Amino acid sequence: MNPRAGMLIAAGALVAGTVTVLPASATAAPTAEGDTPAARPTAPLLWSDCATKAYPKLQCATLKVPLDHDRPTGRSITLALTRVPHTAKAYQGPLLVNPGGPGGSGRGMAGYVAASLAPEVAAQYDVIGFDPRGVGKSEPALDCRPGHFAPVRADSVPRDAGGERAGLERAQAFAKACGDKYADVLPYMDTVSTARDLDAIRAALRASKVNYLGYSYGTYLGAVYAKLFPQRVRRMVLDSVVNPRGVWYEDNLAQDYAFDTRHKDFAAWVARNDTAYRLGTDPEEVEAAWYRMREALREQPAGGKVGPGELEDTFLPGGYYDGYWPRLAAAFSAYVNDADPAPLVRAYELFGAADAAADNGYSVYTSVQCRDAAWPRDWNVWRKDNWDAHAKAPFSTWNNAWYNAPCAFWPVASLTPPDVTNDRLPPVLIVQATEDAATPYEGGVALHRMMSGSSLVVEEGGGNHGVTLAGNACLDAHLDAYLATGKVPRAEAGAEWDAACEALPEPEPAKAGATREGVPSAGTTLHGLLGREH
Repeated sequence: MNPRAGMLIAAGALVAGTVTVLPASATAAPTAEGDTPAARPTAPLLWSDCATKAYPKLQCATLKVPLDHDRPTGRSITLALTRVPHTAKAYQGPLLVNPGGPGGSGRGMAGYVAASLAPEVAAQYDVIGFDPRGVGKSEPALDCRPGHFAPVRADSVPRDAGGERAGLERAQAFAKACGDKYADVLPYMDTVSTARDLDAIRAALRASKVNYLGYSYGTYLGAVYAKLFPQRVRRMVLDSVVNPRGVWYEDNLAQDYAFDTRHKDFAAWVARNDTAYRLGTDPEEVEAAWYRMREALREQPAGGKVGPGELEDTFLPGGYYDGYWPRLAAAFSAYVNDADPAPLVRAYELFGAADAAADNGYSVYTSVQCRDAAWPRDWNVWRKDNWDAHAKAPFSTWNNAWYNAPCAFWPVASLTPPDVTNDRLPPVLIVQATEDAATPYEGGVALHRMMSGSSLVVEEGGGNHGVTLAGNACLDAHLDAYLATGKVPRAEAGAEWDAACEALPEPEPAKAGATREGVPSAGTTLHGLLGREH
């Protein structure tokens, strides 16, 4: 990814707000109903140095929170936190950051965000990253069924009753493993519980209000927090918005169509760069070649690792971020034109292969989404809906179906999602790319309408997921200005959005012989931190 561009707000134009610090005794967090349960006193956070070469000011701490917030004196779990402390005299309070998921580790986000904001803005905040309950360095960290995504899986598209049965047995095995290992934890793995953890973090930071920057699922977490604790929100930025009206079954079906469209965009880009990739100048011809490659991998997985499901896993990140397209296209070309599967195997190892962190993230993903909201328990509903979607959007529909299928057999009953409609907040800044596949544009519009007084800024024509602090100077200027002053852009009444920025230019094709062209290091770029989500 290109380094973050300029267009930063001048230091003399910054207007810093004031932040009230709570006394040590004021630690109990109000519930959605507004009453205050008795809570154990919150000890001050003890920060220790955990600097890295990239983030030399990074600090770490842990915080104990109730497993069940309705029983605040019961069992505790531990959250892992990071911080880059403010350096300016004008202090604007803590800025909590979340990369999404659910299941994404947020400990690396503090350093990245602090380094990517305008320096004069970052200096005014304590930037706080955290691993949500169940994630990463938090305890307990969930890992329901290690190796669940080990290659080579059966073809994600069920060709017959036997293929469908194999997929169902695999999904049931994962759900059972989660229930067997974490029966005492799963009832408390949900977005409302995580939002209440956020307020426990606020209390431990001794702040009366928090600022928040959330991406992807982090937008839904932020919206739920704002619904439960509107009086605790100072500033809030929500980038690449989950549609709160579709959590989670309907949102996943919407993704299927959007990712298929984005895969067609990739094929069109490859066709425009036929000189580099030799796959044809007609996007339909390129897409057909991709599906022929997929069919060939059913018969002979590349390197004994990449079958059809693994191929989809490899190319799905290209739907999140077009910076990956050159590497993916080069592997595609090598397989089709040169009968060389090695680049495809390397691309799978880079983009698609699961590791322990991915196993943890998937365990939390399923635990939260299956618990958050109702899923069909009748597999006939899934079968019909996914075959209907597959007929129009075959790229990843069944891959996504099996990814979520444990929710059909989840051992814990589902909750009712809160209505995040809100008229009690200060202005919220919502940022959305119009062609985002992971969180389609309609979600940003829906939340904008549900959050009274919010402002919607779009990346017009952009297809990436997570668009602030990712190289678009126009979007970053809006973000910096909002965090500096609390002011948001406003359009005339009746406009669908309040401001628009041009999308970044599409990527250049990989150079001959390149091995990592277009592939930034994970952990040092936004898209490396966001990782794979559904």
